[in-house]
Amino acid sequence: MMDRVTIPELCLKFAEKSWADTFQLVRRCMEKSRDESRSRKPLERSLEKLQEESNVCTINTTKLRLEIIAKQQGMSFHFAEATCYLSADLFYVEVLLLPCGEVEEVKVVPHGESPVPSESLLQLLRSKNFAAFSLKLQGLFAQYNIPGDNEIKFKLLASLQCLGKDLWKIAHLPREQKYFDPEMDLINNGRIGDLIMGKEDLNPVVQAAQVTVVVSNVTHKLQMASVVPQPPQLDPQGYPVFVPLNEVPNEMLPACFLLKLQPAMPVMPSFVKKLSQITDVDLQWAPLPKLLMRDSLSANSSWEMTCESNMIFTVTLPGGVMHSYVFPGAAWDVPAHRGAVVDSVPFTHPGHVPALLELLRHQCAINTLLRSCFIFHCASPGSVCGLHFEVLPESDSSFSVTFQPPDADSLGVLLVNVPKPHQITCSLFGANTRDPSINEYLSSVIMSCMSIPETMRMLYNKLEDITSVPLSPSCSATTETENDHSAPSSTAVADTSRALATFSQSAAMPKDGFSVADLARSALTVAKSESILEIN
Repeated sequence: MMDRVTIPELCLKFAEKSWADTFQLVRRCMEKSRDESRSRKPLERSLEKLQEESNVCTINTTKLRLEIIAKQQGMSFHFAEATCYLSADLFYVEVLLLPCGEVEEVKVVPHGESPVPSESLLQLLRSKNFAAFSLKLQGLFAQYNIPGDNEIKFKLLASLQCLGKDLWKIAHLPREQKYFDPEMDLINNGRIGDLIMGKEDLNPVVQAAQVTVVVSNVTHKLQMASVVPQPPQLDPQGYPVFVPLNEVPNEMLPACFLLKLQPAMPVMPSFVKKLSQITDVDLQWAPLPKLLMRDSLSANSSWEMTCESNMIFTVTLPGGVMHSYVFPGAAWDVPAHRGAVVDSVPFTHPGHVPALLELLRHQCAINTLLRSCFIFHCASPGSVCGLHFEVLPESDSSFSVTFQPPDADSLGVLLVNVPKPHQITCSLFGANTRDPSINEYLSSVIMSCMSIPETMRMLYNKLEDITSVPLSPSCSATTETENDHSAPSSTAVADTSRALATFSQSAAMPKDGFSVADLARSALTVAKSESILEIN
């Protein structure tokens, strides 16, 4: 009864009040001395809702909105004339307002450094996207959220700043440019990728890594000055020769530097082992394809899992061509070919970064190729999947794709080898091809597109062109002899029973594809052998 009486009275009382008066009333309620055991969240939500519903833009309403956001993120807020300051211990954000309430400029200011303009924060405030601005601010706060007392915080920040300056020196050492696009060349071939200093803005890339510092249970000797001499001295590999850490100011601190991977990266055991000299993380292992598909599948993807844990993915290429890729669970769910998701890699010296990035680039190249089997363009209505492939691991840096060549009764195998981050080679076996340059051609294709489905499409088209050209009897005999001896002696030969067993583990093929019964009538002798990183 009292509520029914009170609400109309309140509506009548505040009907003539302006939005500014209403905002001020809620603010006074928030600032009024009250029982600290009771949450102010309802008042904060009320004020935020009032701001959202109000279309009025004045310098006071914008200040109020920024104050609410600062308090939500645990930051302090103050203003001087037309400039607002949202402050944390190790950085603050400076927002310059126009008399009308619009935002003129936004700067991020790390402790002890010069202000850096932020275009992304500026655009979010100008578009009144305060929710996204708050999320960006939350990310900045987390980046500079170093536990410990102020003395430790300032020492760690000083060490991080020294690291950043050394990474900048390494990034700008002279080197040969391999790509026409300078930015892509830095990302793919730079000693430490494309270094973005002192900014929260990130360009859209496949893989990035943010450099920060975190508290650890073990003390490490961290630099408090540059360890890159001037002028820099280079070793035979083109990397700088560093001054020993003992010869520059340093501190034993309970912390280490961290490469925070964005997004987290599935990594195979062999690569984890190579990283293990400087990383110590608790990892959960799973078949690599399962980890890769978690962040790869979308509404355009089609996949299923059989009772034998085989993963089957259907992808559509331009022109309506559809492929089906089978990843046998028995082959991928073994220790050597499982993966673990790594979201951060600790290190203690700038000299570790180039080697770390090369390892991560290598893994990223393998992941990109395998991930290309999971998602591609939308299928057109009425499309039918007519080409089927099986993907098997061969080593920690190679895998094979088994398929049925056009107009053939035997299987073909494409071996994809990734020995280095910037080197991918293809070797074709058992496809009755007489083109000696086909391996070089396929290697060029896969390097340019970084896609298994696109490479298999190009291969299939080329094989169709080859089989459509008739052979003379002598040439046919010669080709058959060459194919019988095409595989090196170190390769493994898959006999009919092995091929049948392998494909029996896969899902049943549609009628327009090849089936196990078709394979049983075939004479199967298949020969098999063995980025981008950006640092913020």
